[in-house]
Amino acid sequence: MQIKPPLSVVVVTKNEETVIGRCLDSVKEIADEIIVIDSGSTDKTVEIAKNKGATVISREWPGYPKQVQFGINQASNEFVLVLDADEEVSEKLKNSIKTELENPKFDCYQIPRKTYYMGKFLEHIWYPEWRTRLFKKNKVKYEGFLHETVNCYGNVGKLEGDLYHYSFKNIKHQFSKAIDYGEISAKELYKRGKNPTIKHLIINPMWSFIKAFFVQKGFLDGKRGFLASVYMSFSTFMKYAFLYELKLKDKYGKNLWKR
Repeated sequence: MQIKPPLSVVVVTKNEETVIGRCLDSVKEIADEIIVIDSGSTDKTVEIAKNKGATVISREWPGYPKQVQFGINQASNEFVLVLDADEEVSEKLKNSIKTELENPKFDCYQIPRKTYYMGKFLEHIWYPEWRTRLFKKNKVKYEGFLHETVNCYGNVGKLEGDLYHYSFKNIKHQFSKAIDYGEISAKELYKRGKNPTIKHLIINPMWSFIKAFFVQKGFLDGKRGFLASVYMSFSTFMKYAFLYELKLKDKYGKNLWKR
């Protein structure tokens, strides 16, 4: 009888005390090793992770893709499962991983992610978000500056079962993240020499809403789908609004808001 390859689980954290326990509990039956890369948590994240049996490594935040890649490099097993602290492996996905690792047929596996939003899971918008999260350690590379691009150097399969995503605490938290991500994205676009246009400020946000609400069928999720679509539009708008502000500072000086 074939013995399944051992599995390493990698999670990056910072102040995730409210969710890290659920995340780690969801993989304790399938993980032979859990590695948490923490970037300066000031709450009980590290304590909880250690109590759950994880190996915790402290490291300054270099950006999400680089932090995850560092964690992957620390894994001692061939197969690695990457999770965010606000995610949870469903029972069906857990069984799917168990079964697949008994006789692996692919180098990398995509997993459907499902977002919990305002009381229940979204069934249309943002679903399924196929994410490459299970793979052979030497077959992937994480790249990007805000959201990752996972390059797999091998054959790719798909797993059954959802990866549950609890990304927002409330509306305030949701739109605050849009502002934060928008600012970070704008700085990266600024470094690349990108210039905002009227199209970026008007058409792009409109298209983001249309894509989410109609193309991705957010309307079938009702009012929650509408709010999620507005969030996508707002996120796009903030990215280019911040970029426009940076360009104006070049023109008028750093004290743009002062007279």
